[in-house]
Amino acid sequence: MLLHHILQGKSPEVISVTPDETMLEVLRLFRDNNIGFVIVRGAPGECLGTLSERDCCRAIAEYGTEAPLMRVADIMNLSVPTCSMHDVLPVAMAIMTERRTRHVLVMDGDTLAGIVSIGDVVKHRLEEAMRTEQDLHNYIAGVSYH
Repeated sequence: MLLHHILQGKSPEVISVTPDETMLEVLRLFRDNNIGFVIVRGAPGECLGTLSERDCCRAIAEYGTEAPLMRVADIMNLSVPTCSMHDVLPVAMAIMTERRTRHVLVMDGDTLAGIVSIGDVVKHRLEEAMRTEQDLHNYIAGVSYH
């Protein structure tokens, strides 16, 4: 399955924050939107980095009680994993595994097309497994077999 097919089934909205927001503001955004990852944007269309729940945990472990009031620019991840919207799902899975991340930015050239999360991977792999199981059942039962 191509990544652009996965993105077609998702909301086109990508939630982003500015580098000047605080970690506490981002954590509230995570809570309010039931998410754990945002893009840090500069100028329109510019991705400066990302911030995840894991990045926030690291900041708390390193800076303690100062962390929630720190600027996103000071704790964001600058090493952003990306792939192409024309890549197949296993490419995104490999990137997630190699980089030990739960999110990969999907690019259409230089433009952000969307985000694929580990949850998206599991959902699509489960659907694929269920289709395969149903196809095998139909084959064995002689149903819908040509």
